[in-house]
Amino acid sequence: MVKIRLRRMGAKRAPFYRVVVADSKYPRDGRFIEEIGTYNPMTDPAEVNIDAEKAAKWLANGAQPTDTVKDLFKKNGIIK
Repeated sequence: MVKIRLRRMGAKRAPFYRVVVADSKYPRDGRFIEEIGTYNPMTDPAEVNIDAEKAAKWLANGAQPTDTVKDLFKKNGIIK
């Protein structure tokens, strides 16, 4: 199954995430198919940059977003 999920980057106690499309069998920070955005929760307010066109394409192809990514999509108007 293909998932849209967060890939953790950054240093200890300073997380930075990339929103990626990956097979659910791959490790969290391992191999992925495509990067579609970034999420930085350390800034105030949290900085979210997502390519809506790519996200919509993957959702139309059956990719399942994780709960956190689904919330980010709703805040950015990608999902209603």
